[in-house]
Amino acid sequence: MHELSIMSSILDIVLEYANKNNAKIVTRINLEIGELSDLLPDWMQTYFDFVSKDTIAEKSIISIDKVPAVLRCRSCNKEYTMTRDKWQFSCPSCDSAEIEILSGREFKIISIEID
Repeated sequence: MHELSIMSSILDIVLEYANKNNAKIVTRINLEIGELSDLLPDWMQTYFDFVSKDTIAEKSIISIDKVPAVLRCRSCNKEYTMTRDKWQFSCPSCDSAEIEILSGREFKIISIEID
């Protein structure tokens, strides 16, 4: 349920941007979210619809680009992609648990479309 507080914060940012740019309506909010995030896109839209009611962002579409989780083994330097359906926090080449996350934790507002 933490999507509710996150989407409330996004609404604050969106409304501030819209007001600074004299927008009459916010039509779309483009987000970039890492695969390692436990945020669910359907719930994000649902909660945004709830918190944005009676604002100029009320009918905004939340568009989400997922960023794949890319990890690198510190032992053998192999990079690999991890997906939600197959969590693997050890290297597929050498089985080392000495890994670093290169991408997949992102959470950004990429753009806000207004009229």
